[in-house]
Amino acid sequence: MGAMRHRTVSGRIRYTSKKAEMLDRERGRETFAFTHHSDGKVTFRARCEIEEPAPTVHRDVIYSLDERGRPMDLHVRLTVGDRFMGSGWLRMGSDEAGGFIECESYGPSIGRLSQRVATNGPYDGFGTHPIVGDGYLTRCMDVARGPHRRNIRVFVPSPDHRGATPPMIAEVRIDLEYVGDETVTVAAGTFACRRFRFLDDSADGMGGKQHPPYDMWVTADDDAIFVQGGVGGYMQTWYELVELTR
Repeated sequence: MGAMRHRTVSGRIRYTSKKAEMLDRERGRETFAFTHHSDGKVTFRARCEIEEPAPTVHRDVIYSLDERGRPMDLHVRLTVGDRFMGSGWLRMGSDEAGGFIECESYGPSIGRLSQRVATNGPYDGFGTHPIVGDGYLTRCMDVARGPHRRNIRVFVPSPDHRGATPPMIAEVRIDLEYVGDETVTVAAGTFACRRFRFLDDSADGMGGKQHPPYDMWVTADDDAIFVQGGVGGYMQTWYELVELTR
């Protein structure tokens, strides 16, 4: 029997609030694990629980990328208000006609759904909604250029800001800014980080509503692990890495 050749990174993120009525109180949590395979492919798994605001959200995600960092497949299972909302499987591929994304999903409000959508050119990644996924998406930025901002094109299984709708293919454009490098200390330790900021200035917004500014600090290495961050505006959320094993 041969030894396993992959490398695992795992941890836990604490969700808290910055709203005055529940300042710094825990409002949810996320456990995650990244599997880095010896051929360069990566799979991450995340379980997310959001208790506030109501209704509660419970999400399970498994997402894989190839050795070039391109999305391969994604599975999402979602419960909202402790009731089954939907389950979906998405695959990203290409053929002689170009790139495509296909989705097979089911939910009480949408029934059985099959989709195939042409990507119509390059895109920057997939927004999967777990916080660690947000951090890993920042790898699409060329930090060698120094601090800068650009519009990125991503596909998501839900355009809702909390991802609390049945899995379906949606496209989102949002600005991502590389702010600079900082050293950050959280419960899980002290980390050399890159600071990024998501900014939604479009008239249509994300899912029909502008997403508030979202700052995050991500480890300054290829693992791109979310360390801390928060969303302003009407959301007033904060997230912190409290456990890490690698």
